[in-house]
Order: sequence, then C-alpha cells, then structure tokens
Amino acid sequence: MADNKIKKVVLAYSGGLDTSIIIPWLKENYDGCEVIAVAGNVGQGKELKGLEEKAIKTGASKLYIADLTDEFVDDYVFPTLKAGAVYEGKYLLGTSFARPVIAKKIVEIALKEGADAICHGCTGKGNDQVRFELTIKAFAPNMKIIAPWRIWDLKSRDEEIDYAEAHNVPLAISRETNYSKDKNLWHLSHEGLDLEDPANEPDYDKILELGVSPEKAPDVPTYVTISFEKGVPVAVDGVKMKGSDIVAKLNELGGANGIGIVDIVENRLVGMKSRGVYETPGGTILYHAHDVLETLCLDKETMHFKQHVAVKFADLVYNGQWFTPLREALSAFVDSTQQTVTGDVKLKLYKGNIINAGVKSPYSLYDEDIATFAEDDVYDQKDSAGFINLFGLPIKVQAMMKQRNKDNK
Repeated sequence: MADNKIKKVVLAYSGGLDTSIIIPWLKENYDGCEVIAVAGNVGQGKELKGLEEKAIKTGASKLYIADLTDEFVDDYVFPTLKAGAVYEGKYLLGTSFARPVIAKKIVEIALKEGADAICHGCTGKGNDQVRFELTIKAFAPNMKIIAPWRIWDLKSRDEEIDYAEAHNVPLAISRETNYSKDKNLWHLSHEGLDLEDPANEPDYDKILELGVSPEKAPDVPTYVTISFEKGVPVAVDGVKMKGSDIVAKLNELGGANGIGIVDIVENRLVGMKSRGVYETPGGTILYHAHDVLETLCLDKETMHFKQHVAVKFADLVYNGQWFTPLREALSAFVDSTQQTVTGDVKLKLYKGNIINAGVKSPYSLYDEDIATFAEDDVYDQKDSAGFINLFGLPIKVQAMMKQRNKDNK
C-alpha cells in the first residue's frame, strides 16, 4: 500500500471517528508522511472546539480551520434555495452542498502547501466520496486522492473504535451513541444504529439537537416575517442581517416549534437506499417562505418550467456536480426568474407546522380586481365561452370521430 512518493498529505478533517483515526493510519501506511489537517467551518459550532489540539496530538503537523460559513450560505445554500431544489421531494441537501465549498478550500490549501495527495474519510458506500472527489478533480485534476475506506482492512465503525482505542485516539462517542452524523449551519443528519431499520420509529428525545419534537413544542404559535430581495432572504421581522445570521435565527425559531424534522429513505448515488433523520428547521422555513412568494411573483409558465429545473438542480447538487457547466447554466436561468421575487412573507409556526399568514410584493401578479368574486368591470365572463370552445376543440373532434366509428359498425 505504501507509496514512497507521498511525503505530504492534506486531510479533510472533522475530528469525527473516521478522520480521527486516519491521521495515525496515514503515517503508518505512507512511511511517516506529513499530515496537514483541514477543517471547514460551515457552522457546526462546538464540534470545532479543541480540534487543533486533537489533530496535533494524533499526529498532524498542523490544522487549518477555514471559516467558510458565509461563503457556504451565500454561494451554495441560497442559490439552491432560489432554485427550489429538494432531493426526492424531502431532503433539503444539507450535507450535499456543504461538500463542494469544503473540498474547494482543501484543494486551495493542498496546492499552497505543495501536497502530494488529498485524503478524505468518506466511506465507499456513501455519496460524499463522489462530492469531494468531483470537486478535487474540478480544481486539481492531477492530484492523487487517498480514500482509506476503500483500501484499509477496517470493515465497520466498531473496528474503527477498536483502532482508535489501540492508538490512544480520543473519541467523543461511544459504541452505544455511535450514530453517523453530519452537522452544519443548515442541518443535522442522523444515520446508523437503530435507524438502519426503517421499521424503527426514531427516538426523537434521544437524537434531536437543533430543536424539539412537535409534541414538545409550545401550545402557542410563533409568527415570523421573512423579507426577500430577488429571491434571497435579507431580513427577519424587519431586521436586516446577513444570510448566515438569518439561517441561525430561523434555526432557533424553527427548532423551538418542532419544524423541519424529516425521516426518509433516500436513493443514494451509489445505488443503495439509506434511511436517515434530518433536522433542518431554518431551511424548512426559508423554502416554504420562498415558495409562497414565488406563487405571487412568477407567471404560470415560468413557475411550472422552474419546477422541472428544480428536480434536475437537486440531482446535480446531490450527486456532487456543483462545479459543472449545467449547474452554472441552471443557476443563470434561476437568477433570471428571481428578478421580481421580492417581498415579505408572514408565517405562523405551530407544533411542526408552517402556516401561511400573509404575503405581499411590489411585483405581485395577483390582481384583486380581476380575481374577485364580486362585481367587476375588468373581466368579461362571456369571453370564456369562446376560449373553452377553442381549448376543447381537440377533445370534441376526437369524441366525434369515436361516435362516427361506433355508428358505422
């Protein structure tokens, strides 16, 4: 396995189980190579505490902690939100669009450090290996990639824990709490253990971290108003703030009201199905509010075509194809549709539900004078007869043909 040409490796480092043991594993298997750890801060909070000390103690020469939170939200989350992209109707892509921004920074540091290889801790069964490696190929096409899960002898997370204990690698988990998790500002995912069987109901009291279950939410609703400019959230309850602060604020409100908990079985890119529980409180609120505003501001044909685009956009993000011509072209289309998606959306949050409470926009296509059931002077209802005759002509012709053939039998 050893490659004597590899003297310096940059490792995508989270401090979790996989990447914690990869540092000593790399030094064992690549002749004591230098390992430079890189952690991308995308809003995972306390998970970054003590990371540098841990990385150095386990054999890394240094740790970079790159602050990517604002870039993550502004350049990856909000473009996906504007597209209305949801994978398989439920997954708000929390892990998916965090990988490209992290991998891009890792490549930047690897090139600056003159690294011989980039290493990641993604398993050979998952989607993240694809997301990381496609980004690496986009920015460093000739860089060697080391993926230990595809070559080492460890076969399970239990064996990883055995390895960690044998090498005195400190872990923040136990065998009983060894859920596979991914956390950033947008979401928190839970997989593994009892969740591997879809027949098991999740124990939300045990696993939820970003909020409470709907049953434990307050008995009184919370109202919130979100303001958008050209499809981008810019304020909460009239207070302007940057994107990452908006997500954080809505995480608090949504989490407290049991919003954004989904239990899904999804189709992974590598072919298998997987079951996970996702917490996305603020993101769920933002998607709902954005959808509501678009119903007011987009014409029918644009809205319906954009729904097709959203499905493809979600697939591209999920599959790690962020840095591709098609994703960039679809984003250009989406941006064009968002020029008039400006306004305020008021929502009521109550026990896991998001209830519409009012929407307004200076670009509203809703005309009360036309839509009213009361008497009006702008819509002549007699015009609809001719429209229906023409619109229904193909149906009438086909019915006449069927009747003619039936009569001739």
